[in-house]
Amino acid sequence: MEPILSTEAPSKNSRKGRPNNPIEFRRQLAQRACEPGVSVARLALEHGLNTNLLFKWRRAYRAGEYDGGALIPVAVLGEDSQPNSRTPATAPGVIEISIGAARVRIEGMPDAAALRLVLNTLATAKTKP
Repeated sequence: MEPILSTEAPSKNSRKGRPNNPIEFRRQLAQRACEPGVSVARLALEHGLNTNLLFKWRRAYRAGEYDGGALIPVAVLGEDSQPNSRTPATAPGVIEISIGAARVRIEGMPDAAALRLVLNTLATAKTKP
């Protein structure tokens, strides 16, 4: 008897692992879980979620992790345009970055490599449990 060979990949009918809930869904449920008098366990049960997961979302919401961050309009000047002469191009400034409970304040004129290092460190620290 010869073995039967198949070139078709087995089909998966169900997805194993964590469900990928949209961030807006998480934000809405976490916001409702923060309201006074709301039972987090009941809210989780109504939406088919584990209570601990909803508590985790609520902590993240309170820490500001679901805030999209406000964007401001920016105009790009052409190469022939001159910057505003009232502000010097080399004026030192302050950059303050807050992600969750972490806050970094950078004063002066840091170079791009230093900023990249700080942002990469914050990003990896945010993803660690």
